[in-house]
Amino acid sequence: MSQQSRRRPSQPYRPPKKDPVRILAFDALRAVDERDAYANLVLPPLLRRAREQGDFDNRDAALATELVYGTLRRQGTYDAIIAECVDRPLREVDPPVLDVLSLGAHQLLGTRIPTHAAVSASVELARVVLGDGRAKFVNAVLRRISRHDLDGWLERVAPPYDEDPEDHLAVVHSHPRWVVSALWDALGGGRAGIEDLLEADNERPEVTLVARPGRSSTGELLDLLGEEGGLPGRWSPYAVRLSEGGEPGALGPVREGRAGVQDEGSQLVALALAGAPLAGPDERWLDGCAGPGGKAALLGALAAERGAALVAAEKQPHRARLVERALAGNPGPYQVVTADGTRPAWRPGAFDRTLVDVPCTGLGALRRRPEARWRRRPEDLDGFAPLQRALLREALESVRVGGVVGYATCSPHPAETRAVVDDVLGEHGPIRAEWVDARPLMPGVPALGDGPDVQLWPHLHGTDAMYLALLRRTA
Repeated sequence: MSQQSRRRPSQPYRPPKKDPVRILAFDALRAVDERDAYANLVLPPLLRRAREQGDFDNRDAALATELVYGTLRRQGTYDAIIAECVDRPLREVDPPVLDVLSLGAHQLLGTRIPTHAAVSASVELARVVLGDGRAKFVNAVLRRISRHDLDGWLERVAPPYDEDPEDHLAVVHSHPRWVVSALWDALGGGRAGIEDLLEADNERPEVTLVARPGRSSTGELLDLLGEEGGLPGRWSPYAVRLSEGGEPGALGPVREGRAGVQDEGSQLVALALAGAPLAGPDERWLDGCAGPGGKAALLGALAAERGAALVAAEKQPHRARLVERALAGNPGPYQVVTADGTRPAWRPGAFDRTLVDVPCTGLGALRRRPEARWRRRPEDLDGFAPLQRALLREALESVRVGGVVGYATCSPHPAETRAVVDDVLGEHGPIRAEWVDARPLMPGVPALGDGPDVQLWPHLHGTDAMYLALLRRTA
């Protein structure tokens, strides 16, 4: 038999199978990586377009969402595992290839998708978006990953807890080491508490609605959702929790602006400021960092019930437009101004209550913005510090003597919370203020600490890690 006759016949070229779900997930990850976009802003329009084109049903949308958010949440863990399965430093793997590998790793290690289906679907995705050559590389790496389950891999890639607890937790729970250290310092306590917190950061958060007082009610929302569609909030009297897969935009009150999507922690911050005891007039309220408008809309509705007026200030014009949209239809008087809270457009002492929810690292919202944990650096704390202190100083100057200021931030990092307040209160300027105990203003909420400020936690309260300090101006 001749050499030529022993050769296997060449296989005809087979075009790759296009999987709309995985292509969409890949496109979302590329946008997050290339444009520093946030998945919660990128994904909805992609899903909407796919539905309009007839490619997606609800199950497809749910899978695409899980692939994107699950991959981002577990990125640190998957990077450590992929690094064990490639023949070069991870930084030398092209980012699009790494995205396909990460999507494949999540399907293998973080979902119930069968191994053969996870590998074959990922290889087909690689053929579509990377080409046949790099698809072979993806196939080889994913087959190595498939040899062990997640627990088996963690035993191999995570250092023992006893030798390096912070690095162990960082790999196992997919957080940068410096974030683990910062959260542990803020939380205090032993291993159990920090592990509960890190695990909560990697869980899909509930969607929570707020029924804006005087415009909607929890009863209305619950009736529309039905017995299986929603539950009352845990702590806020205006909160309703959607069941998994619930669509807020399908509800009339949400479309009409009478209700909105708002984490229960944010609701509690607004309610505590509104409930703080106040001597004298209670006629003018200020939200000094109002964008995108969730707290402003709730404050505006609460103010209207008392006949008070709200001024909502936002520095960025596009965010000020979002505030306008959130407040549209508010039953009481309000005004939205495009203004920098550090250079106020109002006279000193003009308000009775002021809220400043200051810009921060966002370490308290890692459930909702998992990519933020990989973007932030310790030096970002120094970048925010002057702005946070300036906003709090001007907020204290904005209220009359006897008025109350709420300093809030979606970060539990001590450098962004108590340290800011202590520094401003310790300054020897003409403005003086004293602490107001915020804990009684969150009735029924457990584990609020020693006070007088409050730190909420995902694993303890089911909310974002919101911080609130209440201060009364005394001079």
